[in-house]
Amino acid sequence: MSAVDLSVELCGLGLKNPVMVASGIFGYGTEYADLVDVSSLGALVTKAVTLEPREGNPPPRLCETPAAMLNAIGLQNPGVEVFVTEKLPALRDFGVPIIVNVAGATLEDYVAVARRLAETEGLAALELNVSCPNVKAGGLHCGVSPDLTAELVATVKAACPLPLITKLSPNVTDIASIARAAVEAGSDALSLINTLLGMAIDVERQAPVLANVTGGLSGPAIRPVAVRMVWEVARAVPVPIIGMGGIMTARDALEFLLAGATAVAIGTANFVNPDTAAEVLKGLEDYCRRHEVARLSDLIGAAHQY
Repeated sequence: MSAVDLSVELCGLGLKNPVMVASGIFGYGTEYADLVDVSSLGALVTKAVTLEPREGNPPPRLCETPAAMLNAIGLQNPGVEVFVTEKLPALRDFGVPIIVNVAGATLEDYVAVARRLAETEGLAALELNVSCPNVKAGGLHCGVSPDLTAELVATVKAACPLPLITKLSPNVTDIASIARAAVEAGSDALSLINTLLGMAIDVERQAPVLANVTGGLSGPAIRPVAVRMVWEVARAVPVPIIGMGGIMTARDALEFLLAGATAVAIGTANFVNPDTAAEVLKGLEDYCRRHEVARLSDLIGAAHQY
């Protein structure tokens, strides 16, 4: 069999392959540069960027749980100006599409960050974070409401010409309704899922483990939930989906692609094995060869035929 075509199309962006890294796990890329060939990725999604610097939540803010991890980082970042002037130049050197995760406490915050990034060269798209469970304002509050999600998406879309990807929260009763609201408001693609809201208690101290009390649950334990939600959203909206949530292997990634995702993002697995993205990519190519699939994009949503 000739070479497998691993390329995919994501809201007007031609990606050489569908394997990305999820926001919040990979820093700004440079943190992993000595361990990973960042240039081999389909795209790189940055940590969340806010208008002003954020220190994040107080420690402890990480907790390992069975087959998963709780985090309550709280969107720690240096602010949009430092990102543009100090972080972005090094990111451009990787030669991969750069997608910036944007967060805020108010609608005005989101718009200001989006406008500043729109003035900056070298960005492929924005990922609108409407779903972070670890902040006191913005984030999750917006992501659980179709109306608030639509208002935020429409306002940011009007302020920024870059392709807009909306990252959805799983902490809702009907994710398809949130997805439809985002797409109808102008979102060009969707990312799902963000972390599930959870907590852990230290039974010896008889107190919550995390200083924030609750945090976002990620890792293999949430994958079945994530696959189900990608399946539902793929049936509800016509835009590309970036699937994520507990991907550790190529088989995991294939579940998301077959459920309807156009691309996948590796998150928590990077903490366990920084080579996960490369191994997933090789596994996808091997799978296509074994099944005589010439174009990986032919697998997108293939499970829906049944």
